[in-house]
Amino acid sequence: MRESKAKKHERAAEIAQLLYKAYPDSKCSLYYKSAHELLVATILSAQCTDHRVNIVTEDLFLKYHSPSDFAYCDVEKLSGDIHSCGYHNQKARSIQGASLKIVEEFEGQVPDNMDDLAGLPGVGRKTANCILGEIYHVPAMVIDTHMIRIMGLLGFTKYKDAKKIELDIMELFDDKDWVKLTHMVIDHGRTICVARHPRCSECILVDLCPSADV
Repeated sequence: MRESKAKKHERAAEIAQLLYKAYPDSKCSLYYKSAHELLVATILSAQCTDHRVNIVTEDLFLKYHSPSDFAYCDVEKLSGDIHSCGYHNQKARSIQGASLKIVEEFEGQVPDNMDDLAGLPGVGRKTANCILGEIYHVPAMVIDTHMIRIMGLLGFTKYKDAKKIELDIMELFDDKDWVKLTHMVIDHGRTICVARHPRCSECILVDLCPSADV
């Protein structure tokens, strides 16, 4: 049976409340102390676990202290420093290129708007939304693999394209919940709604999920 938009909004609100109760401490799992460190960590996180990124950046941020350090570094040495994150050559060029633009065009400050962030080398909507939400407290939503999968299972989007999913989900959930929602869904995806073997019998969302298998 087709669900009305009003009912879908109502179900989204209930799901948000349940997630807040289950994951009150959910937050960004990348370690950072500045906007630029988060930018670097997020670029590194593409096709890599946050756990691995945190291991790499622990030493990386002791070696490179500022956007200028990354901007004017030896890119081959930087590539070696981030080797275990995968796609190290491409990521090194992106980090250096983004840092150079931040230093030379934005006075060393990471931009606070989507257009300027998305204009940085290696920065897409996912990274830009992460910076906007975490650093600048702008209502923004990061669409990662957990969000794509779980929002699809919940019947909140039929798309696989991250931008289309982002627009679908932003329309359903209150903007004050957007930043936290991503972190809660990621935690839920890691602990209960696991990709290969969803633990539906233990899921707090089971009564609100059209894909539940119980």
